[in-house]
This record gives sequence, C-alpha cells and structure tokens, in this order.
Amino acid sequence: MPLYDCMLLLKPNMAKEVVMDLVSRVGKHVYRRNGVITDMKSFGDVQLGYGIKKLDGRYYKGTLMQMTMMTPPSFNSELHYLNKEDRLLRWLLVKHRDVKFGANVFGEDDFKNERGFRSKLFDDDNIDEDEDEDDDDDDEFEGDDEQSEIKEG
Repeated sequence: MPLYDCMLLLKPNMAKEVVMDLVSRVGKHVYRRNGVITDMKSFGDVQLGYGIKKLDGRYYKGTLMQMTMMTPPSFNSELHYLNKEDRLLRWLLVKHRDVKFGANVFGEDDFKNERGFRSKLFDDDNIDEDEDEDDDDDDEFEGDDEQSEIKEG
C-alpha cells in the first residue's frame, strides 16, 4: 500500500473535541479500508496567505492537521465526503513517491561503511585531482595569449 499525507485545514478556534471528531472519522475510514495511520501532527493555528470564503464568513486563519497513512490507491476517491464538511476549510491528499520500506531500503555498501553516501561525495582523492586539472587549464590559456601576440606583431 502506498504512503499518503492528508492535510486538513479546519476553521480556527474550534474545540479540540470537534477537531478530534473529524480526525477520528477519517481514521475510521482508513481502518475500514485495511489501512494504517503512521503519524499525526498538529501545526496549530496558521495564518493564511489569502482569505477562504465560506457561507459563514471569510477566514484568514486556520488550524492545520497532517495525517500520514498507508491506504489502498482507491482511497483518494473515497475522501470526497470531506467536501461537504462545514468545519473544514480545505483538505489535500498527497501521495509519497518512491518510498521503500523494510530491509531493502539500505544497500550492502551502507552497512559496510558507517558514513554511507557522504564518504563518496567528499572523497579527498577527487579534490586533489580537480586542483591539478585547474592548473593545467591556466597554462593552456597563457600559451594562447603568447601565440596571439606573436600573430599580431
């Protein structure tokens, strides 16, 4: 099952019980589809970049929640009941791409070398070779200047 992030932007100044009721409804829907909620974060009240107009007014602040879950791919089409939720300003479901789970995440080289990919990026041998190559390039240009002076004179 793929990993998804569900972002929920709720109306500000709502009671925690009301927020938890909405989050638990989404969670129950995930469990009914044999999914698993892996993480849940609350970012509290956030200032919005623009006002969101609803029937009861325009909102410039909202309460932001993030639920990370593993669900079947058909789950996206089943969340459209949230469009009719009056406590919700916006919602978004984002799929994680190319996420690997389990022992196959790490290659054999990662287990052999503690530093992992960092040692490959910062190899001292490559730095010395680059400096030598730069010196060679400077000599070529200096020779070109002398040849151009000879042609002109």
